[in-house]
Amino acid sequence: MTESKLAEQAAAATANVNPHPLDPLTGPELRRAAALALARCRDRTMARVIEVSLHEPDKSELLPWTAQNGELGREAWVVVLDRREGSTIELVVSLDDDAVVSERELRGVQPAITLWEFQECEQVVRHDPGFQEALRRRGVTDFDLVTVEAWGMGTHRDPDERHLRLAWTPCWVREDPSDNPYAHPIDGLFAIVDLNAMAVIRIEDHGVAPIPKASGRYLPGATGLPLRPGLLPLEISQPQGPSFHVDGWEVSWQKWRFRVGFTSREGLVLHQITYEDRGRGRVRPIIYRASYVELVVPYGDPGPSGYRKNAFDIGEYGVGAFANSLERGCDCLGEIHYFDVDLCDDRGEPFTIKNAVCLHEEDFGLGWKHYDSPTDHAEARRMRRLVVSFIVTLGNYEYAFYWYLCQDGTIESEVKATGIVLTRGPAPYGDPYGVTVARGLVAPHHQHFFCARLDMQIDGARNSVYEVNTAAVEGREANPYGNAFTPVYTRLEREVEAHRSVNPFTGRYWVVSNDLVHNSLGEPVGYKLVPGNTVPPFATDDADVIRRAPFLRHNVWVTRYDRRQRFPAGEYPNQHPGGAGLPDYQRADRPIVDDDIVLWYAYGMLHISRPEDWPVMPVERAGFMLKPTGFFDRNPAIDVPPSSDHNQNRH
Repeated sequence: MTESKLAEQAAAATANVNPHPLDPLTGPELRRAAALALARCRDRTMARVIEVSLHEPDKSELLPWTAQNGELGREAWVVVLDRREGSTIELVVSLDDDAVVSERELRGVQPAITLWEFQECEQVVRHDPGFQEALRRRGVTDFDLVTVEAWGMGTHRDPDERHLRLAWTPCWVREDPSDNPYAHPIDGLFAIVDLNAMAVIRIEDHGVAPIPKASGRYLPGATGLPLRPGLLPLEISQPQGPSFHVDGWEVSWQKWRFRVGFTSREGLVLHQITYEDRGRGRVRPIIYRASYVELVVPYGDPGPSGYRKNAFDIGEYGVGAFANSLERGCDCLGEIHYFDVDLCDDRGEPFTIKNAVCLHEEDFGLGWKHYDSPTDHAEARRMRRLVVSFIVTLGNYEYAFYWYLCQDGTIESEVKATGIVLTRGPAPYGDPYGVTVARGLVAPHHQHFFCARLDMQIDGARNSVYEVNTAAVEGREANPYGNAFTPVYTRLEREVEAHRSVNPFTGRYWVVSNDLVHNSLGEPVGYKLVPGNTVPPFATDDADVIRRAPFLRHNVWVTRYDRRQRFPAGEYPNQHPGGAGLPDYQRADRPIVDDDIVLWYAYGMLHISRPEDWPVMPVERAGFMLKPTGFFDRNPAIDVPPSSDHNQNRH
């Protein structure tokens, strides 16, 4: 299939002529919603649009809905910052009636910092006389070569400044415009910026330190190494086109069907994931909504360059606007379908990110096989999987988010972290808190935590969650040979007990079960959450990052569905004193048996850097799986046809 043909399909697929209630907002819808919201502000010139996204219909409205029933009202969720009043305004806007449906003004919270605030902040700091004088003391005179990054302050602020919208600014310098700035950190120099006034309120200077001179160049021809001989071509060809079908934002492939969504805060969202079970003669729901709802990066460096570094990349900034425009052959291989997404800037003007979401198929190796020696016959199936992904650049790091749908009914999610490690110079107190990655250049220890929100719907909305631990059978009478072990199922009854942690010593996993629906063996149907590699946070309980992200203390949380409870650290973690989010949701202690439940899974990477992570870090991977357990009556991939060349090359 030609690229022009694929481009035509992509344009047709994302045209919102008759939008589905879950389709992302279009550019015109974004502009109208933002304009209606801004009109409510006393001084539009002092307002910033923080977020405009689809206000999704409640499940109670959408689940019984069909296109034949008529249209559901289409609404937008808008968050506006009124800089003059120092308040945050939440609005629900009807796009059908061009009217504000609801409005709430909040004080004492700080919404996410926008991409455009980052850009303005960098310019303000670069041009600040006090900052420039501090740079001169360090021998830096070309201020255009200085990279200034705006980071949220968390709770690290003066009590007299608690009402201000603040950022602090670690900085680096390039030797020339093509240089890697992270090779040359400017240690101990920061500006504290009032983002509402967009003004530097003070300069923190902890003393002049030498700027590292290590090379961080990574572009071809600049590393000092010749490129290795290239591999012979590896071509991925689908001459008849891909096996998936895209209709607007809906995707169908093999027996899977789902809808693609996108928000400025979460980025990629998957809606209404279902599986067509021909054995049962119906389409079976599995997940109503799946997305990543927080990404927390705490640094373990107590020095002046590191103690504030606790980024909440989804809650404090929002990752959607930082999505890459993906490139064929680099980010994705094969026959690709791209989704363009529309977002709006903080003035309410829409813009388009081309190729923001990638959809493609890939070979996934051996699916199943058996060799029968009496007949000298081997039967094997190769597995294919469908991949939905997007990649964001957040300062120095890239995060690539993947969702995989497999032919055996498994759903996997994986995050790949790459980019450039954050750096500082060597500390005068020694370096137990970082690793030297190049001469005079240190990468502080840190962690990456991801939280996925899984609005489960296993064969319907009435689900329960069981924790499963495998244990040796006690007693010689029951276990005379000492070899017996068995899984022990414990149902989580109420929210107050439904925060749990991984335990590799018992092979712990969790099953989301529909106890009201049974398979042919008379057992409840379910899917199990299988944890991947993860680590706990190493920050103490009184640390800023733990106060603001208490959900990091456990991996699995279960709550009863509430459309208002969307984020594990609360709606507004920026400068929040702490305690919001999942622990607060669970205080209601609602029953979670045979109910509409949400499963939250938080997992972490530990990054003790290596010299091999410099100047660009090889990909690190982490993730989890959702595997059917009793959901099907037998191997769901038993009907995958053999490959066309199966048994053709036997020797």
